[in-house]
Amino acid sequence: MKVIDMHCDTISELFYARRDGKDYSLLSNQCHVDLNKMKKGDYLLQNFALFTELQREKKPFEYCMQLADLFYTEMEQHKDVIGAVTTYEDIEENRRIGRMSALLTIEEGGVCQGEIGFLRDFYRLGVRMMTLTWNYPNELGYPNKAVQNGDEMYFAPDTEHGLTETGIQFVEEMERLGMIIDISHLSDAGIMDVFRYTTKPFAASHSNARAIASAPRNLTDEMIKLLSERGGVAGINYYSGFLCDSKNGEREISRVEDMIAHMKHMKQIGGIQCIGLGSDFDGIGGELEIGSPEDLPVLERAMRKAGFTESEIEAVFYKNVLRVYKEILR
Repeated sequence: MKVIDMHCDTISELFYARRDGKDYSLLSNQCHVDLNKMKKGDYLLQNFALFTELQREKKPFEYCMQLADLFYTEMEQHKDVIGAVTTYEDIEENRRIGRMSALLTIEEGGVCQGEIGFLRDFYRLGVRMMTLTWNYPNELGYPNKAVQNGDEMYFAPDTEHGLTETGIQFVEEMERLGMIIDISHLSDAGIMDVFRYTTKPFAASHSNARAIASAPRNLTDEMIKLLSERGGVAGINYYSGFLCDSKNGEREISRVEDMIAHMKHMKQIGGIQCIGLGSDFDGIGGELEIGSPEDLPVLERAMRKAGFTESEIEAVFYKNVLRVYKEILR
């Protein structure tokens, strides 16, 4: 079964590992994702995010460019196995010649520093999807509220603070360019603003259903329904905190049965057409039943056992996301 995964943080992990003197490459490493594992999992395409934490990096634009350089260096070194894509036609050409595809994305719109010219520069560099925020407010908008409770921090829905004027300009320009808007991490108010100020399909690259797991990083039923009606897609996130609510403060295991529960709920609310995969590999920790790309056959078998048809499994594994890419990427 072919696989498209809308989100991983592997490029950042490679960058950190190399900075620490580890001999990691995209072909083989100790991260969740490498090319050998992707081949075993029958991957068609992996989105590779350039993740930047604003409170850690003093020069976010420059840091993001360093990550982009690492991405393209790895693409060049392993071009017999994988190729960077910017259009649907690129994906199909790679598939024709038996090569996997890599789509470059950004996690944290703050790397643009509010400069729409930087957004266009990233597009010229091959970036085709971007989250508007991560966990901090930026020039474009707000995440859901971070609340400190003693030593713990948790997030609460923010229905008041949406996109800024600059954020509205950015989503309009992203839509014009053919760069997919990614609403994962965005505040509730910001998500509704994206619906308000855009007309084309977009994505929640690594978000689940809030009705099943209450984390506000997940989507409400209203959001799922609206996203489906727009023709968009949400990628199931494998992180335990977004799959189930912890019991008595215990750390949960990321279980396939919980992933299935989210899929069933999202299918009921928005139809099978709005569900994809967005593992968040190398951005999540804990014990994972699906711990690497080569484990995806486990999920395929579980979906079949849970009553999903072959066409529905194909839709979730790659066809729904591919449909959005065919419509938006150019």
